[in-house]
Amino acid sequence: MSDHLAAGYDLVIFDLDGVVFLIDKPIPGAAEAVDRLRSGGTPIAYATNNASRRAADVATLLTGMGVSATPAEVLTSAGAAAALLAERFPAGAPVLVVGAEALRAEVRDAGLTPVGSAEDEPVAVVQGYGPEVGWKVLSEAALAVRAGAAWFATNTDRTLPSPRGPLPGNGSLVAVLRTALDREPDVVVGKPQPGLFTTAATLSRADRPLAVGDRLDTDIQGAVGAGMDSLLVLTGVSGPADLLAAPAERRPAFVAADLSGLFRPADEARVPATGGEAGGWRVSRDGDRAVLDGSGDPVDALRLLCGVTWDGVPVAAVEAGSPAAGELLRDWGV
Repeated sequence: MSDHLAAGYDLVIFDLDGVVFLIDKPIPGAAEAVDRLRSGGTPIAYATNNASRRAADVATLLTGMGVSATPAEVLTSAGAAAALLAERFPAGAPVLVVGAEALRAEVRDAGLTPVGSAEDEPVAVVQGYGPEVGWKVLSEAALAVRAGAAWFATNTDRTLPSPRGPLPGNGSLVAVLRTALDREPDVVVGKPQPGLFTTAATLSRADRPLAVGDRLDTDIQGAVGAGMDSLLVLTGVSGPADLLAAPAERRPAFVAADLSGLFRPADEARVPATGGEAGGWRVSRDGDRAVLDGSGDPVDALRLLCGVTWDGVPVAAVEAGSPAAGELLRDWGV
């Protein structure tokens, strides 16, 4: 029997934004969690949908924050998209790049020619997040796709987490072209597609990997699609109300407030919690209505409530049976 959750796995794959850091600041406890895994001999990988940095740049960013990382441990949607483009098109083919310099560099290193205009007759458009992306390059991309270029999106995250709240992500920029073109991208490379996770597992020769993420619609859905267990941490985008309403394809195996949950007993993070009590909380159900009573760790209450909401109780039909429960449900917006 493993003494803590992470000990039951032979690889831990971390998402970055909202899990390890927020924009440019480490999340408290992230460096310590990575170091503890390494000291226990558990391999690490980082899989990010953010296409604005290359693997080496991500590793440098992490080490600068005190989080140990090597370029070989980092998989980015930019690198994966460039590799896929190189498989589909001949060497030197022109590709219109919408995104940051990191994405252009990945396309170039894959043997293709990055261009910036529809007049260059690109065979494909590859679109990734970049803080400088604006109307001009989006217009060129729309013209190129209408002229027959294939449309690749590195990812479709609607938002990026930040200390000030969610900011527009690549999915919001993809939505601009989706609206203009009245169609979907031909290929979406990053999560929730399982490729980043399965590649990380293959490179590490892992038989039992654990994916750790903060977003149900990308990280957790991607892990479910890859057939992997996953841990949702509540330090980024998805919150308790999102988890309570999650459809089956977006439900993690575990939930924790932060990365310290990796080192708690697995049964204390498993979701849903079994039985009607956990950590001082009790949930009772009467048909399509449920009542939360007691007090204690909010994560334990969340684990219990997932048991009833995932079994058909509407989130709006969850009621408080104690002052602590009322305060918690208000905090969650339930």
